[in-house]
Amino acid sequence: MLGVIVNTVAVIIGSTIGLLCKKGIPEKISGAIMKGIALCTLYIGISGSLKGENTIVVILSIVLGAAAGTALDIDGFLNRIGDSLENKMSHDGGNSGIARGFVTASLLFCVGSMTIVGSLTAGLSGDNEMLFTKSVLDFISSIMLSVSLGIGVLFSAVFVFVFQGGLALLAGVLAPVLSTAAINEIICAGSLMIIGLGLNLLGITKLKVADYLPALVFVPAVLWLVEKIPFLA
Repeated sequence: MLGVIVNTVAVIIGSTIGLLCKKGIPEKISGAIMKGIALCTLYIGISGSLKGENTIVVILSIVLGAAAGTALDIDGFLNRIGDSLENKMSHDGGNSGIARGFVTASLLFCVGSMTIVGSLTAGLSGDNEMLFTKSVLDFISSIMLSVSLGIGVLFSAVFVFVFQGGLALLAGVLAPVLSTAAINEIICAGSLMIIGLGLNLLGITKLKVADYLPALVFVPAVLWLVEKIPFLA
């Protein structure tokens, strides 16, 4: 859990620095920074999506995940958490947009390849090197994000801790179904969500990216099923 804790602290410190610097940065510059982050997000997503080896697995997982996530209203749940924080912190609208910052940062920090592989590696072997590297990247990203999206990015540290910590703790249980192929397909599915997040940040789409999160759970089962059907493998 050391890597998870370090990553969480990195997000907290980075977000705090960004919030302290926010008032001194003109809106025009913060807007340009946000678009730059969006472009980098697209690059990260596209790079990770190329790890997939079976398109059928990703398609079926995304479809099933979208159906399950929409039924469970995961995006709505996360937004309600953000709205609740916003209501507690401000009665005059001074901290508006907390939900957007919380959801955007939580997804960006938690559905990438380094999160999945790093957390599982830390849980299985105690090797935290990848999470330490991710901590440096998230530290920088959280500074930039909090400048543009505000204090909601700081609260995303809680989601980072719970999500990555859960993966690390469950790694031993998940190991039997997480072959290299399964991990690659999970990374691919997660990267598609990152692409969607990047498009949202650019204002091109308004995808409820969080509703697709169950796809990550469906991947191993779908891969197993596809491998049992010769013409789909």
